Amino acid sequence: MSKRIFTKEEVEALLQNRNVERCSEKSITYNKDFKLAAVKQYHEQGMTSREIFKQAGFNIDTIGRHQPKECLQRWKKSFQKKGLEGLEDTRGRLGRPKKEERNEAETIKWLEAEVAYLKAENDFLARLRAKRRE
Repeated sequence: MSKRIFTKEEVEALLQNRNVERCSEKSITYNKDFKLAAVKQYHEQGMTSREIFKQAGFNIDTIGRHQPKECLQRWKKSFQKKGLEGLEDTRGRLGRPKKEERNEAETIKWLEAEVAYLKAENDFLARLRAKRRE
């Protein structure tokens, strides 16, 4: 992610672009259709990343000189690996998986295993301290 911070005016201007899904002071989320079109224009028409972004109505000075190239590289790689699904915005949806619900027996079994592990760890540390004293 870029270290660039957008002003309120820049955020509002970026949100006016139809290729922007969301925008905050720290990041721009481009819509999936724009990402797909950009990858196709790059491969099929041989356009540069800057040309693609300029044609889409982005001010390169606002988003940053290197942003178009970095975005396009990331999108190409993702599109090659996962196809169209790779271009979807997954931020906030792939976080830590939910904890599995355990019944009482499973919880007891898990806690007993944890106690055994901690006892073994304490025993190891006690032996290590004893060796240092020697």
